Amino acid sequence: MEFSPFQMPVYSSNSGLIILFLLSFCCINHLIGFSEGQLRVGFYSPTCPRAESIVRSVVREATLSNPRTPALLLRLQFHDCMVEGCDGSILIDNGDKGERLATGNQGLGGFDVIEKAKANVERVCRGVVSCSDIVALAARDAVFLSNGPFYQVPTGRRDGRVSDISRAANLPDADDSIQLLKSKFRQKGLSNKDLVLLSAAHTIGTTACFFIETRLYNFTRGGGADPAISPRFLPKLKARCPFRGDINVRLPLDPVTEDSFDVQILKNIRDGLAVIGSDARLYDDGSTKEVVDSYIGSRGSSAFGLDFAQAMVKMGNIGVKTTASQGEIRRICSAVNSN
Repeated sequence: MEFSPFQMPVYSSNSGLIILFLLSFCCINHLIGFSEGQLRVGFYSPTCPRAESIVRSVVREATLSNPRTPALLLRLQFHDCMVEGCDGSILIDNGDKGERLATGNQGLGGFDVIEKAKANVERVCRGVVSCSDIVALAARDAVFLSNGPFYQVPTGRRDGRVSDISRAANLPDADDSIQLLKSKFRQKGLSNKDLVLLSAAHTIGTTACFFIETRLYNFTRGGGADPAISPRFLPKLKARCPFRGDINVRLPLDPVTEDSFDVQILKNIRDGLAVIGSDARLYDDGSTKEVVDSYIGSRGSSAFGLDFAQAMVKMGNIGVKTTASQGEIRRICSAVNSN
């Protein structure tokens, strides 16, 4: 199945409401900002016209093999962009010095999918398509395959040459306060609205008990749990993640509709059903709470997909490298070129 360049998703809310975004290309271009900086939609059309369809095919195949793939690819782009900018630095296997081993990057996956997509593209267009663009395209396709919006991805990034664990020390953390989260996003040029929308990517995927230990057993001075957790939900979380239990046990970030991209994650936050602390904190602050509430209800649900797409495109423009002096087109995604 080929995706139309004019297509937004058939977007299903939890109530079964189906909303089809039928927008002309010029309107989508205006709303989502498809020409961000020096990136542009269709960058590879003259040099590697099959690039996007090749990536899409690999992501679809990987998703059929492993349903966790979409969430892994979506998280991978976020963690790439939030360190050195969207330059594929997260992909570099730099041993114990590389950023992928940073504490905040624990549990990242999808590297094999990106490498396979890169290898398949290289067979057709050698030395043309960057790994950082493949990450962005794969994240978009992952969202769509999870019943989320299909959106155009501006491309033209070059790959960075640096991967340093120390530069990943300021990643957003599951235990950050709302003020700290807002500050970290603001430093990357992202708004409070972007913070809510990009956090809503937790509508799919899982987390590990490691990331909610503090929230369950050491949130208050006396060792109590986060009071934002619903009293009826807290026993369920503790049953999955018992005190001093296996910190690698995984549980869905959205326990209601874990495999579907929808606004349920925001309803969970409102209702005290957020799994990780950073999601719950979105309801601690008036500005982010207002954004969360704006998407709950049929009218808000219809806007959620489009707004999420805008936030992803905006994030995808953070710190991009577009010239040969700034970056390269890696031959393989896990290593910088030797010359």
